[in-house]
Amino acid sequence: MFSYGKTASKAIAALSCLVSVYRAGGKLGSSEIAKARGISRALAAKLMVQLSTAGFVIGYPGPRGGYRLAKEPSAITLFEIVAQFEKVDAEPRCPFGDTWCGKEEPCPLHDAIVEMDAHAREYLQKTTLAVFEAYTFPLKRGKSAREKGAN
Repeated sequence: MFSYGKTASKAIAALSCLVSVYRAGGKLGSSEIAKARGISRALAAKLMVQLSTAGFVIGYPGPRGGYRLAKEPSAITLFEIVAQFEKVDAEPRCPFGDTWCGKEEPCPLHDAIVEMDAHAREYLQKTTLAVFEAYTFPLKRGKSAREKGAN
């Protein structure tokens, strides 16, 4: 059955964070994304580099830098994101292993598993990051060093 792992899930979460500032032309640093989505800074930084290399985000260096989506949220499907981190062309796996399905008659679960796999793929292929535009995600921003010094 088609599924995706934690890394792809965290990449979707990171990109959803950028959707929340996209229309305003905003950028977010990997630390802000990490804090907003509850992931480690190291993982957020690594994901943003990978997502930049794949063309999903544009990185801006420097103290006022950060990341922003490289395309409209409606132009990026969840499947495209997952495909950067997972093998998406694999056939659904039979719970009985390779000894049943593919060798003899399909197992009793075969048709249901194939159908669920197809539905999951279809959903990810037709769903874009625009789905997150309807939500307001709180950005858990801490005070900047400049703001902390002013207190």
